[in-house]
Amino acid sequence: MKKIFAFMLLIVAPCVAMADDDIRDDFNPVMTAVVSQSIASDARGAAMGDIGAATEPDVNSQAWNPAKYPFTISRAGFAVNYTPWLRQLTEGIALLNAAGYFRIGDYQALSASLRYFTLGDVFVSDGSDITVKPYELGVDVAYSRMLSENFSAAVALRYIYSDLSGHYYDDVTAGSAFAADIAMYYNKYVMMGSRECQFALGLNISNIGSKINYSGDYSYFLPTNLRLGLSYTIPMNEFNRISFSAEANKLLVPSKPLQLADETNEDYEERIRTDYYDMSSISGIFKSFGDSERGFKGELEEVQWSVGAEYVYNDKFSLRGGYHHESDAQGGRKYFTVGAGFRMNVLSIDAGYVIATTPSNPPDQTLRVSLAFDMDGIRDLFGGR
Repeated sequence: MKKIFAFMLLIVAPCVAMADDDIRDDFNPVMTAVVSQSIASDARGAAMGDIGAATEPDVNSQAWNPAKYPFTISRAGFAVNYTPWLRQLTEGIALLNAAGYFRIGDYQALSASLRYFTLGDVFVSDGSDITVKPYELGVDVAYSRMLSENFSAAVALRYIYSDLSGHYYDDVTAGSAFAADIAMYYNKYVMMGSRECQFALGLNISNIGSKINYSGDYSYFLPTNLRLGLSYTIPMNEFNRISFSAEANKLLVPSKPLQLADETNEDYEERIRTDYYDMSSISGIFKSFGDSERGFKGELEEVQWSVGAEYVYNDKFSLRGGYHHESDAQGGRKYFTVGAGFRMNVLSIDAGYVIATTPSNPPDQTLRVSLAFDMDGIRDLFGGR
């Protein structure tokens, strides 16, 4: 049973590409449960290299930085997003996401999202010959407020439910956890020659909360993450503008200690139970900044970074591109991303696509599709005020 459970954990664990020979001996990526919380859910952010902390606010800001909502132009919006996941390896795994927001007055907003990750139909070959449907679910709400004309902050609360056994095995129960996000957003117009450009900074610390337990033996860390980004938008003329963005991400989760050369399996299991599995999530956040087996170099290797660009014509048509980098020591997910979007008064349609730069990279050819509705546009369509 434990082997089956471990295999199911690997399905939703970070997609790890093959490490180089000189790295494989010390290969010790930061691991978490409920990795579906770390998958980019919308096509726009994913098309720019998985970036969203400081980009222009939109309806899907909940997943990247909910503090951006008070700066949205529309009063309210709603979006649905669909991502077939690991399509190169199997069928049936998919992420479905819905997000929406409502601005209260001119300075604050309420927002919410629903994230559903299905592993499809899993056949159990232990003599029973049945099919189970494992899945993970996340529901969150956020409150955001402008604290000045350039700065806003937000707090989000999240409930996470993870059922990796499909309620089939008695010794593997569904796990649940609670978490919170703390986010901040700053933007300011600056002059570059005769052009009034927009500079923005974004910070989001997500999934600060409890650990999650499946079987009673161990509790696993949530993907607590520090996201820091910047963006610079340049208006080329009345109808054209382009923005450049960069972002860094670090999991605030400790690395699992490696087994020492002279350490027995029993001693190692006892040590990691005390030093790793019994560690609180808050202690893990602080320890994550200085626990790498590689020292400072290892800590830098735990940082994922992305760069992206977006070209917009007349606020209607968009072209996007980006690059996402993860060190080989942490899994080696390196890929380019491209995408496009079309926006009308009532709705907008976006698509994003992943092009891996390394062989046997599971996220390769991942396609995302997003459909968003502008509530102001719908109101105007029906003659509202």
